[in-house]
Amino acid sequence: MRIEDKVVVITGGAGGIGSALARRFATEGARGIVVADLDEAGAAATADAVRAAGGAAVPTAVDVSREESAAELVSLAEREFGPVDLFCANAGVTSGAGIEASAQDWARAWSVNVLPHVYAAHAVLPSMLDRGAGYLLNTASAAGLLTAYGDAPYSVSKHAAVAFGEWLAVTYGDRGIGVSLLCPMGVRTGMLLPGIEAEDPAALAVANSGALLEPDQVAETVLEGLAEERLHILPHPEVATMYAHRAADPDRWAAGMRRFYGGGR
Repeated sequence: MRIEDKVVVITGGAGGIGSALARRFATEGARGIVVADLDEAGAAATADAVRAAGGAAVPTAVDVSREESAAELVSLAEREFGPVDLFCANAGVTSGAGIEASAQDWARAWSVNVLPHVYAAHAVLPSMLDRGAGYLLNTASAAGLLTAYGDAPYSVSKHAAVAFGEWLAVTYGDRGIGVSLLCPMGVRTGMLLPGIEAEDPAALAVANSGALLEPDQVAETVLEGLAEERLHILPHPEVATMYAHRAADPDRWAAGMRRFYGGGR
């Protein structure tokens, strides 16, 4: 997957990783980028940055939890630039809650961290399959391969996001459809930094797990991962080692995680 002359949709594009992806794709010569976010002003600011970098972009407000949202984004992209080559389902939410998480916390995690990936596939796969080419980049998390201390809905929903992306890769990989799952640990974004400042245990656990990367660093790793069409894109390479340990000896891995995080205290 090379970005030059490609039509791209990015959700969660107002800031953080989504904004960094849009700006980086612009420098790679994307034909056009739809920047979507619940934060309309933030999406507009990212689109302005894309244009400043010499790219073409259209911002739009979107609530990814609505089933119709992905189809609307695909229609917008087709009107403005042409068929979608790459759909980046990047929006996400945390809860910071464990066993005390409410039904609303679980529903919100599912409706933002999982179902929008399903909606994106529904919306974009028919055209991609007709053309025999297309790509889905789904932002999950290292939590989707490992776990997320202090945030049960986030961990479980990100596991589901990874599982769905892997299913897509197995089901459609021989029909010209590429799938990559972006699984970083800590990134300096508006999702994580406020929690660190508030000394939220879940956020602090992420901060203590490895280096905090800048969104631009993640975008660079994504570009490399797309070029190599890697299923798991891991901005923190140590996640691969942790994942291998988990698979090889899950009991030892779980014990190690308990020691690292203090046994849930």
